[in-house]
Amino acid sequence: MKQMQILCAAIALAALDLAPAMAQTATPGAPGAADADSASIAAVVNGQVITDQDVTNRARLLSLTTGMPPTPQVVARLKPQVTSQLIDQMLEMQEINHRNVTVAETDVEGAIAHIEQGNGLQPGGLRAHLTAAGIPFSTLVAQLRTELGWQTVLHQVLGPGLQPTTGDMNAEKAALKAELGSTQYHISEIFVPVTDPANDSNARNFANTVISQLRAGAPFPIVAAQFSQSPTALQGGDLGYVQLSQLDPAVAALVTTMPAGAISNPVRVPGGYDIVQMQGSHKFGAEQQTMLSVRQAFARFPTPIINGAIGPAQAAVIEKLVQSANAAKSCSDLAALNATLGNVHPADPGPVNLATVTPPAFQTLLTQLQVGQVSRPLVESDGASVVMVCGRTTQAESLPSDNEISNIIVERRVELESQQLLDELRHRSIITQS
Repeated sequence: MKQMQILCAAIALAALDLAPAMAQTATPGAPGAADADSASIAAVVNGQVITDQDVTNRARLLSLTTGMPPTPQVVARLKPQVTSQLIDQMLEMQEINHRNVTVAETDVEGAIAHIEQGNGLQPGGLRAHLTAAGIPFSTLVAQLRTELGWQTVLHQVLGPGLQPTTGDMNAEKAALKAELGSTQYHISEIFVPVTDPANDSNARNFANTVISQLRAGAPFPIVAAQFSQSPTALQGGDLGYVQLSQLDPAVAALVTTMPAGAISNPVRVPGGYDIVQMQGSHKFGAEQQTMLSVRQAFARFPTPIINGAIGPAQAAVIEKLVQSANAAKSCSDLAALNATLGNVHPADPGPVNLATVTPPAFQTLLTQLQVGQVSRPLVESDGASVVMVCGRTTQAESLPSDNEISNIIVERRVELESQQLLDELRHRSIITQS
């Protein structure tokens, strides 16, 4: 997926579920945290317990966040697939612990800040949203630790071979050039794994339940971020624009017939089921794109924001930044302001392709800014930024930059390794289910 490197790499959404939280700090309600004598056992993974209550809590949360009434009948229908998901997540956490991987608090806080920005929430708004829904904020923190920790594990496993060689880059560029003029499809996915052929019907029933709620209006990115077992979950399931050759043949045959906004039935692919939403399509290399020249000024906080709560010290930094930025009359003025703030981030992030900007809220902000206008403050965990658009140009679409092509190759390798490593962990583990 193409990412914009202005400010920080954004995590657009994150799962809001009761994920295993065995790394670093135990979280109430997480698998392994409950006393086995206080609840019946749903599964045991290498000696660590997932209780029926863990499964019920996860199934109820799925119901609440997708708009289903959390009735006993609905919860019972969801339990088989939820149990499978919790087993996989526990395997991930055990591997995270085995490799002594830790996730810094600043990384978690940064992820929370990006989630809030991507969903148009003020700092602290995510905590308030979850509390109003009856979901402890600690469950989000636990899930972020799992997702971020697992990504670190995958990068460790791949090691130096993760980064593409010159030959890899040239081969990818040649493949992209061959696709010029062809149709690209912008799709999002939810991947439901089938780890045992005996569980195929449970996985398909689970996928159908999710689809029914998506078609009833549940937001696809939120559902994907919670329940997709693909690395794209952290981007709300968004694959970006892809060629048909990059998709499983069954999915490729389907997307060519789907109108924008449509949600597919479950598609059987190797390893499980895909649920696909069509976002749109375009001719690769045949469209015009808007390129922006921008400048930014970043002011670091004396101490990071904790749990989304802006204190007096952070508020003072934001107020001073806004006052100074409002006095800037040009992009050179904003670059000069960034220099006085220490050039923590470069004032000029380079040419920006508006179509690739994430999260969507930031893309909208840049779209609406007039040339020479200073943006509202963009608050992160460790500081605040303002942005100014210096110029807009329209040009024919070109091949992705070398950095974007490198990201495409890396993400493809990480996704493949995630599937292979989970398969390996399952095969060498002792897993029992009641």
